[in-house]
Amino acid sequence: MNPFANKFRTLGRFARIALLAVPLLAAAAASALLHGPPVLPELCMFLALVAVCPCLIYGYVLTILHWKARYRGSHSDLWGALLVLEASGWFKLVYLFRHLLPDMYGRGRYVNAENTR
Repeated sequence: MNPFANKFRTLGRFARIALLAVPLLAAAAASALLHGPPVLPELCMFLALVAVCPCLIYGYVLTILHWKARYRGSHSDLWGALLVLEASGWFKLVYLFRHLLPDMYGRGRYVNAENTR
């Protein structure tokens, strides 16, 4: 069993909660366009932000934890420096698609992987 299975399940739950932001942002846009109460768009945008933040923060931390525990490649030092020092998050997205998602679905270099590098 994948040692990150529970963490991946938690990330999936946060992602489902983050999907609530889509109708909230649509409601905010509709209310602003229809000149509804001025507080409604702000409230909807705030609630959308609250729905998305846990997923983003957990995904950010999970990327670093996954690299530290499970990375199976030839550029460990490079990924470590990019993930820890880089501020914009682009390399974390690249790592998510190249390493985290394949590990979630048991594909690629993470098939039959042990806890060690």
